[in-house]
Amino acid sequence: MGSATRQALESSRVELSALSGSVDLATAEQLFAAARAIGGSLQLRAMLADAATDPADKRTIVERVFGASLGQTALGLLASAASKRWSTDTDLLVGVEEMGIRAAALSVEPSVHLEAELFAFSAAVRSDTELELAVGSKLGDRAAKVALVTSLLQGKVSPQAVAIVSQLVQQPLGRRIGAAVRYAASIVADQAGLSVATVTSARPIGEAQLQRLQEGLSKTYGMQLRLNPVVDPAVIGGLRVQVGDDVIDGSVASRLNELRLQLTS
Repeated sequence: MGSATRQALESSRVELSALSGSVDLATAEQLFAAARAIGGSLQLRAMLADAATDPADKRTIVERVFGASLGQTALGLLASAASKRWSTDTDLLVGVEEMGIRAAALSVEPSVHLEAELFAFSAAVRSDTELELAVGSKLGDRAAKVALVTSLLQGKVSPQAVAIVSQLVQQPLGRRIGAAVRYAASIVADQAGLSVATVTSARPIGEAQLQRLQEGLSKTYGMQLRLNPVVDPAVIGGLRVQVGDDVIDGSVASRLNELRLQLTS
């Protein structure tokens, strides 16, 4: 990620937080629709991502193209994002998408753990090759993917989770669906002022153990953490914990690899 994109994202996050009282699920869905529209038009994407185009002209373009289809909150956020400088045109799309994800996070009920819903779907995709192919194939029909996601999730998770996953399957941007959903979950957690600890084990971890682990890690890092449990038989035993760039690898697979290195050195 280039410095221009980092600055644009940070500025957009501040603007979104300032509008939190007027942000709802419709705002998120409109931003997602705008990201897909921009992504589907080479000409529009080129104009909005061109650093040489005057920011005021970019705002005018957004208002002319989307003025009739977006609400005022979504339109203002999109126009502001488009007027900023982005390192690449793909970064612009990812930035608009991130604003949609954060808007969804802002609109969810306090009792709903949106990031946990997304992590659960990511785990389901990871464990089911056919499902991953159905929702992640580049050749699949977008409408069919959305219909499948809706049938799997509607009534079981929040509307916000359905909206986010539907966006990701429609506009993958070269990402594998499981990774894209995990990334979205980390954005949701960040919007709530939380950090994510990804805990990888060979078998599912019990709720009581997860609770103790969450409390211990939160105390160690001095902040509230959400756990993303991942089952991967390749670790053999033990745990691998990642918090941001920090990795605590106590897995059997890691120790075996260290032993191999010692024997061959």
